[in-house]
Amino acid sequence: MFDEIKKALDTMRPYLQADDGDVELVDVSDDGIVKVKLTGACASCPLNLMTLRAGIERALMLQVPGVRRVEEVEVD
Repeated sequence: MFDEIKKALDTMRPYLQADDGDVELVDVSDDGIVKVKLTGACASCPLNLMTLRAGIERALMLQVPGVRRVEEVEVD
């Protein structure tokens, strides 16, 4: 599932990068919880929750069977 999610994120990446942002895949749990880190402009954007839920989570759930939720994590 990890590789499928990476491929799906790659299809979204150009849209995020167009606004000077990006997304990194951090982890995928056995129960379908995907953890990502928003970077660049996406990390500090006031609408990043909308990007996460309506954009990234929705697209992953449609493209990759078994994805149940996407969560943002802070990684140092």
